[in-house]
Amino acid sequence: MSQTFVGIDVGKHYLDVHILPAGQSLRVDNDTPGIAQLLSKLTAFDLARITVESTGGYELPVVAELYAAGWPVVVVNPRQVRDFARATGRLAKTDTIDAQILARFGELIRPPLRPAVDETVREIKDLVARRKQLLALRGAETSRTEHARQPVILRSLRRTLKVIEEQILLVEQAIATLIQNSPVWRRTVQILQSVPGLGECTAAALVAALPELGALTRRQVAALAGVAPINRDSGMLRGKRMTGGGRASVRLALFMPTLVAIRHNPVIRDFYLRLLAGGKAKMTAVIACMHKLLTIVNAMIRDNRTWTLNPA
Repeated sequence: MSQTFVGIDVGKHYLDVHILPAGQSLRVDNDTPGIAQLLSKLTAFDLARITVESTGGYELPVVAELYAAGWPVVVVNPRQVRDFARATGRLAKTDTIDAQILARFGELIRPPLRPAVDETVREIKDLVARRKQLLALRGAETSRTEHARQPVILRSLRRTLKVIEEQILLVEQAIATLIQNSPVWRRTVQILQSVPGLGECTAAALVAALPELGALTRRQVAALAGVAPINRDSGMLRGKRMTGGGRASVRLALFMPTLVAIRHNPVIRDFYLRLLAGGKAKMTAVIACMHKLLTIVNAMIRDNRTWTLNPA
């Protein structure tokens, strides 16, 4: 039996599926009965890759069931698939990615398989996202108090801010409880918090955004976070090396802690100053420090050790 590559285009209500080399396509509902129907269909094939486009959450139920079945599923960044499709002439500028393109991407690119994300990480991820929303609300309401003139509006804003602060505390307590109840993630967060510049909230955000920490090589973790320089060369032209792609949530979680580490972490601070002395722009040096910090914590978690002044 030849190996089979499956692409799943995820929508809010439907899953569009394409199977290669059989050339079969089908649509099922994106709900429990529909996913069960899909799993029953796929049992007939020798599965090499099931490629699913990340959609911000609609893909989670089917991905969870595919992982539970022990099948080789990988969730990919839509931009990677779009770039592949354009390069192979399968996608025009205004076209959308479909299941056939996802299946072909899995067949030709063979994106690396990664361990399933456990339910605790999913819950932490949801709570971290909720905390981010609440922080944005707090910032907006705080800004409004600076311009409020009427006492009734000012009182309303202050009452709202009090409720938001209470909700932030509740979410942070829920995150801490989840971590404390999981021996694996409790140790991971303990290691992360030992690094000067990384606090409890950052540690939780990194667990949610990059649960693969410790299981990847330094190149893989940098690429996954989008902090590895990318060549932009063509023929005889040599473009500027730039970072990008990967998981924006990881870069967001690391940016402010990296700035703190530049001030208070001697290893990162010395590295930053060397880069500046070598003529690097400040933002380029900050991104390089983010790369170094991520590489260090990846090695620490891999080796199950806390921070030292000579962590590399």
